[in-house]
Amino acid sequence: MGLSQPDLDTSPPVSDEVRKTTCYMCACRCGINVHLKDGKVAYIEGNRDHPVNKGVLCAKGSAGIMQHNAPARLRAPLRRVGPRGSGEFEEISWDEALQTAVDWLQPIRDTAPEKLAFFTGRDQSQSFTSFWAQNFGTPNYAAHGGFCSVNMATAGIYTMGGAFWEFGQPDWEHTKLFMLFGVAEDHDSNPIKMGLGRLKERGAKVIGVNPIRSGYNAIADDWVGITPGTDGLFILALVHELLRAGKIDLDYLARYTNAPVLVNLDPKSPEHGLFLRDEDGKPQVIDRATGKLAAFDKPRVRPDLAGKYRHAGVTHRPVMHLMAERYLDGKYSPEAVETRCGIPAARIRRIAAELAEVAFGDPIVLDREWTDFRGETHTQMIGRPVSFHAMRGVSAHSNGFQTCRALHMLQILLGSVETPGGFRFKPPYPRPVEAHPTPHSYTKPGSPLNGPHLGFPRGPEHLALREDGTPARIDKAFTWENPLSAHGLMHMVISNAHAGDPYKIETLFLYMANMAWNSSMNTRGVMEMLTDTDENGDYVIPRIICSDAYSSEMVAYADLILPDTTYLERHDCISLLDRPISEPDAAADAIRWPVVPPDRPGHAGVRGFQSVLCDLGARLKLPGFTKADGSQKYADYADYITHHQRKPGLGPLAGFRLGPKGLTDGKGDPNEAQLDSYIANGGFRQFHIAPEAAYFKPWNAAYQDWAVSMGFYDSPQPYLFQLYVEPLRKFQLAAEGKGDRQPPEHLRGRMKATMDPLPIWYPPLSDGHEDPVEFPIHALTQRPMAMYHSWGSQNAWLRQIHGRNPLYLPTYWMEKLKLRDGDWVRVISSHGSITVPCAHMAALNPNTVWTWNAIGKRKGAWALDKDAPEATRGFLLNHLIHELLPPKGDGLRWANSDPITGQAAWFDLRVRLEKSADPGESLPVFHAQGSPVPPAPGTLRWTVGS
Repeated sequence: MGLSQPDLDTSPPVSDEVRKTTCYMCACRCGINVHLKDGKVAYIEGNRDHPVNKGVLCAKGSAGIMQHNAPARLRAPLRRVGPRGSGEFEEISWDEALQTAVDWLQPIRDTAPEKLAFFTGRDQSQSFTSFWAQNFGTPNYAAHGGFCSVNMATAGIYTMGGAFWEFGQPDWEHTKLFMLFGVAEDHDSNPIKMGLGRLKERGAKVIGVNPIRSGYNAIADDWVGITPGTDGLFILALVHELLRAGKIDLDYLARYTNAPVLVNLDPKSPEHGLFLRDEDGKPQVIDRATGKLAAFDKPRVRPDLAGKYRHAGVTHRPVMHLMAERYLDGKYSPEAVETRCGIPAARIRRIAAELAEVAFGDPIVLDREWTDFRGETHTQMIGRPVSFHAMRGVSAHSNGFQTCRALHMLQILLGSVETPGGFRFKPPYPRPVEAHPTPHSYTKPGSPLNGPHLGFPRGPEHLALREDGTPARIDKAFTWENPLSAHGLMHMVISNAHAGDPYKIETLFLYMANMAWNSSMNTRGVMEMLTDTDENGDYVIPRIICSDAYSSEMVAYADLILPDTTYLERHDCISLLDRPISEPDAAADAIRWPVVPPDRPGHAGVRGFQSVLCDLGARLKLPGFTKADGSQKYADYADYITHHQRKPGLGPLAGFRLGPKGLTDGKGDPNEAQLDSYIANGGFRQFHIAPEAAYFKPWNAAYQDWAVSMGFYDSPQPYLFQLYVEPLRKFQLAAEGKGDRQPPEHLRGRMKATMDPLPIWYPPLSDGHEDPVEFPIHALTQRPMAMYHSWGSQNAWLRQIHGRNPLYLPTYWMEKLKLRDGDWVRVISSHGSITVPCAHMAALNPNTVWTWNAIGKRKGAWALDKDAPEATRGFLLNHLIHELLPPKGDGLRWANSDPITGQAAWFDLRVRLEKSADPGESLPVFHAQGSPVPPAPGTLRWTVGS
């Protein structure tokens, strides 16, 4: 007699309706299916039709239901009634909140718009928020990139017209050797995991370069536990070996890069180090066929890498000559760098040999005909199947810009950018520097700013300086201190505003920026700056407005809170004007929409921040937000998405526009039904590229024409990859005393040393301010796959994965200090100290310690219990980091940033360790701040449906 089995329904219905939208639990922007039961969110899964994740969804995405129902959600506009930082507020109506904001902001706009500093954190609508700030007229706007990965993005734009992640990705289907540099698990995690899976299926090799072997590096075939801050030196040693062996793609370099462009080599010339140009301003090369000068883009020209030109007593040589002279120097040999990098010379040689063998011994050949920008037709697409990916680990150093440049140069020397098997751009990239705006900062009371805030300077003439030479921006972006700060310096805003340097501000306006905790260096100091008062007892920073969806640490320091919705309750636009979700073979954009309405029973409720800005812009009579009769132009953000045109025919969304014959994609008139069409299409729209246009995009005539039809360019804009970045040389020339605009004397030496037009490596700047013997250990943070910035560690599901964080120590230091897992260590930097629990990790660079970032929380924040593990066993390394470097006796305090871009140098941190007694909880301890929302119940429980 058989065993009786119960009759179980193994797949019960979880919903009575499914609505498709876009995830917001990290920056991947995956497609999700939100299951509703009786109008409430019951379950979230991946959308299999979506181009980003194809149905894959990580723990963060699945836990979105807990983010939507989080007890930390704000419920109404709030006005501070207690001291700043106390968390004491009273609820007010939306009309009162908006009127208060107008009362504060209108006088600023009418008299001195720069007195408003408007900075946003990890939002995904920066084309909109920057548009609002530009219409207000303040120069003081930027987003979070300056303390994230601006080095990577900016180095990529100046070198090749794009960089990793949102700009491009590996050719997953053809790559045979993949190298990751400094990549944690939070950025682009689903696509990378899917890509790594495809590589493993095909037997492709993965090399992980990271001091820490976690996540992606844990599954790498070869892990390189490099010393932090030396990636650039390691990369240049690889370049040295490739040049020495002759394993570079000379044809690619001659055709598609500025390696053959002629450079003025006369030290006495005012144009020393600049390109030889014709009367149209086009860089000159020598044509191999004629031996004569020619513009780089002349039809049928074949640039010569070896020629030289002498005219009027001045010798001009190709960039390739300068590269060979520099990188064949013995100081870049594996033996010269192995001790500093922590990588044996033999291993460096082996990796270089592997790169060469795969790139040149096993190329990818596609039989696809294509025509280049010089009019030459090619019968095949030949590629080098080596690809790279890098992020914050190489970017967040004070030498990060040049390190990122070196990595881009390595790809280009191999001929593995925009070729089969290599790195591929995602539309609307590639975009050369010339296709981007320059920064604007001229203010006039009652008027918009004279152009976009952020951009890419081509030389000193584009710096954001006032007539007296002082910074025009509160963060000192685009100044001699950090000329190419394309994303601003958010980490310097509060410090500069508190110091009144370069001037005082009246209102600090923050959106999703947790500057009182994990999004700032010098965390205790920033909290003190936010609460500091002057001799009259007034706050030094007079007013602070915050918008957030949750009761974060920063919310407690605001004077006025404009509560945001959760991502399932509002419209958002993932735009080709901003941060799209494209793939190399197709452009794409997407929306979020209110799959459920905002619901805060018994309270005034919450509103999407972008819609609030539409309302606030109209009340302030900002020209971009009012009609000719003075009435409100956009009822809400959905109205803006539908009707706004950045220029005729181009709006936030490229799909379902109106053309002469009906619906069209790319350029077209606004369509009243556009959002409904996106919703019916699953929340996204893709625009595919023809196979003959899929590779060689910067030089492919078919791609350039398609890009014009989509509105990415006004006309075809083919360009050369810039191995030698001329704008950097222009700043060097100024530092050498040439040109009309001159830097301060104290900055000349640093600019000459760091702003080299060819990639270089120099030690992190903190090495010149701190004693490496006193502080011998590098201290890093990484973001875990299950968390993203602050958001995840208030999430009831995700807290079970990472509810606390130890400091991971390598074997050497565990043994030296006689430590066991769970013991406590005091971690000391030149700025401060923390006392935290530790754990052993063998797969770690021997002079590096690390922890997960953003796990530690301040007591009282995020509706967590004051004794929650995040507040007692969790911690931040931020307490050890200052926004300024230690004094070194020259009377100056230098920013703890990259001197070229202003990127926050989070990963330059050096420490020493001491064994400690158990203090009971992680130190430092801050008193529990008050919160405008009550603490969460011990158990979260609710019922969806019957």
